Amino acid sequence: MIKRILFFLIVLILFEQKSFSSPKEKIINNFNKINNISFKFQQKIADKIESGKCYIKYPKLIYCLYDNKDKKEMVSNGKALVIKNNRYNKTYIYPLKTTPLEYILDKEFILTRIKNLEPKINNNTIEFLVGTKKKILSIFFNSKTYDLAGWKTIDVYQKEVVFQINNLEKNINIDENQFKLPPLN
Repeated sequence: MIKRILFFLIVLILFEQKSFSSPKEKIINNFNKINNISFKFQQKIADKIESGKCYIKYPKLIYCLYDNKDKKEMVSNGKALVIKNNRYNKTYIYPLKTTPLEYILDKEFILTRIKNLEPKINNNTIEFLVGTKKKILSIFFNSKTYDLAGWKTIDVYQKEVVFQINNLEKNINIDENQFKLPPLN
């Protein structure tokens, strides 16, 4: 009988510790389980708002198709970032390491950083300032689901970029061909 009571108390203590873990611990545990995500987005740069759908596969792969008249695409193969304007058939290529996406697409970098940071908790988000000396970067997580909710950066023109994630899906089947860079013109 005493063994059963001790067993019950140990289980109860472990359950309470798990249920009372901090938001940061819940974010880390949740984010660790993710291999890829799919989501709709809204991006605001200065006064310009764009939207579309993205797929991210960790580490460092992204494909986004914008819902605008230019049908802009953004693709990273882990080394380069290509932005293609399909309306005017213009393609721009950048080394990924020169963009904030180098860090946003690196799950291990994010996890390492947030383990050592205290979050700023707002109404619906939990924010971590994970920037480096070269790049200012804030990452947001949903305060209820602990899923990635977006990020905020400064672009090369010193404009604030706010990227908001909606309708996030985790660990889905993703076509690997999406992450192939489009032909350059």
